Amino acid sequence: MSAGTLPEGQVQAMFDRIAGVYDAMNSVMTAGLHHRWRRRAVDLAAVGPGSKVLDVATGTGDLAIEAASRGAEVVGSDFSEKMLERARAKAPHIRFEQADALALPYPDDAFDAATVGFGARNFADLGRGLAEMARVVRPGGRVVVLEITQPTRPPLSTFFSLWFDRLVPLAGRLAGDPDAYTYLPSSVKRFPGPRELAAEMERAGLGELRWILTGGGIIALHAGTVLPARPAEA
Repeated sequence: MSAGTLPEGQVQAMFDRIAGVYDAMNSVMTAGLHHRWRRRAVDLAAVGPGSKVLDVATGTGDLAIEAASRGAEVVGSDFSEKMLERARAKAPHIRFEQADALALPYPDDAFDAATVGFGARNFADLGRGLAEMARVVRPGGRVVVLEITQPTRPPLSTFFSLWFDRLVPLAGRLAGDPDAYTYLPSSVKRFPGPRELAAEMERAGLGELRWILTGGGIIALHAGTVLPARPAEA
């Protein structure tokens, strides 16, 4: 399943362009609540001192920084070098490196958890990206997805449509990149709902799936456990 609405190269170039305003726009669009949601994502990852964590599509590194604050050893990966430059400036103690989420350059079972915050809907192939996250996490480890989700019932659905279809693109124009912040609501609309995303995670080899809706139903946090590989049939 393709979650994005643009070819991968165009999405990468877009994130390179908006790296300088990304943090400020996140705070404007979420009233600063995105930090709270990232804390909940790391809670669901169940990591602490000695844990090894991969944060995929790390952007400017906020989710990786939160995981590192719990004592975990963290690697943050992203396809946008400009985003990674911002992340390294914010947290030079964390290892940030360029990588393709659909072909992660890490061995099987290398991490205790893998997280992605507001990046899964940019995967050119959602199923493949989730499968890669599951592959690099040891059996029993967690994969956590933090994403915007589209509410379906008014009045919240009405507010969501006003905010994401009109106000967010307007803020993007003011920030100097209207295309990027028109892409955002479009990508949210195309992304699977909570139940469908859980099914995608199950197909990627995850079990014990659960999800939490927060932010009035606009934010979904999904967590799954990597299942042991089944023995090959004789």
